[in-house]
Amino acid sequence: MTIAQILEKPIRALGGTWDTRRAVTALRDAGHGDGNQRQQEKRARKSLRDLAATGVIVKIDPDSATYRLAER
Repeated sequence: MTIAQILEKPIRALGGTWDTRRAVTALRDAGHGDGNQRQQEKRARKSLRDLAATGVIVKIDPDSATYRLAER
């Protein structure tokens, strides 16, 4: 299971808007909080981009890494 797939579960369960900080917290809660803060943030941003690329979430602010669950 990829980190993006792990992050997808809380995004679907909780909904709302998702930014790097919220993604880091969710991944840490899921047991994937290894590395320093910068490494955790990079991992979270990549996972958010991966989920956006697959259509799970959509970017709501073009100037920041803020996403929401895509409507089906």
